[in-house]
Amino acid sequence: MPSTLAKKSTEQVARYADMFSAMGTEARLRIMQLLLTAHPDGLVVGEIQEELEIPNSTLSHHLDKLRNEGLVEVRRESTFLRYTANTDVLQDLLQFLYAECCTRNKAVKPQSIVQICK
Repeated sequence: MPSTLAKKSTEQVARYADMFSAMGTEARLRIMQLLLTAHPDGLVVGEIQEELEIPNSTLSHHLDKLRNEGLVEVRRESTFLRYTANTDVLQDLLQFLYAECCTRNKAVKPQSIVQICK
């Protein structure tokens, strides 16, 4: 019988795998990049569509997938939907990767990560 800690770890890995899967298309990754550049204000759907030239129905599908995984947040403003990157969730995702690659076995030097982010 798996321990509670092992079960939690398995669930956490599955959650992060779902997040990576949600970002695993070119369009969704471009949406995430765009929303991060517009942080913290985010963008309304029309602005995302105009910038990325994605058909409305396709864009809606991509945004729903990202929202379902908690990677983006949406709020209604009158007749518009404004999307923002959920930076707390992205930070958790990055910390998960960081902990595995940079702390336990030092596969990547922590300084390299910081330099990439500058």
